[in-house]
Amino acid sequence: MFEGNQILAIILARGGSKGIPKKNIKELNGKPLIAYTIESAKQSRYIDCLVLSTDDEEIAEVGKQYGAEVPFIRPDELATDTAKSEDAIIHALNWLRDNEEYLPDYIMLLQPTSPLRAVEDINRSIEKLTASKADSLISICKTDKSPYWMKTINDEGYLEPVISEKKHYNRRQDLPDTYQLNGAIYIAKVEMFLKYKSFFTDKIVPYIMPRERSIDIDDVIDWKLIQLLLEEEFI
Repeated sequence: MFEGNQILAIILARGGSKGIPKKNIKELNGKPLIAYTIESAKQSRYIDCLVLSTDDEEIAEVGKQYGAEVPFIRPDELATDTAKSEDAIIHALNWLRDNEEYLPDYIMLLQPTSPLRAVEDINRSIEKLTASKADSLISICKTDKSPYWMKTINDEGYLEPVISEKKHYNRRQDLPDTYQLNGAIYIAKVEMFLKYKSFFTDKIVPYIMPRERSIDIDDVIDWKLIQLLLEEEFI
């Protein structure tokens, strides 16, 4: 709890990973991938309840071993390739309300594919959102390739800038700072999340994370990179 607010963290981990089979419980430098997110959430002094939503019994058992609550198994229709994360979160909120009479003030989504996210990121993001007048917070990191230098190919086959500006930037250090979502942290007031059915509300504050903690595992290359960083104790 933080300043009287109940904070629910939810981890979504379905069993149908195709790019990396059984990705969520695949061993990464000595422990299952999902364990990194569970452990960092359990270390937070602000999170009141940590729920794992999964359709997979094996993932559920691993989650329980590392300290996550698994009060239900997610329905199959909410665990398909096309199912939306927001619908799975709404299902979890409704289940907790109907079965445990629990409705938090804030909902936080922590995706297991961001294992390098630190407990300090979790705590500081909660502090930032609750201290603001915003409805939600999303973590970001600086882009390593500026969109101001990116090009697209038009219908005539010629290059043209993705961002059209009169000013031309010749030096990298003169480029405006730009940011991208890193997938590590999403938080919203529950009432606003249910209103928008999304963390993308009208008033969003950013939480900026360093590049080295912002890697989101999307493919085998991402996995190998994180494995190397952990082995070399770079993080």
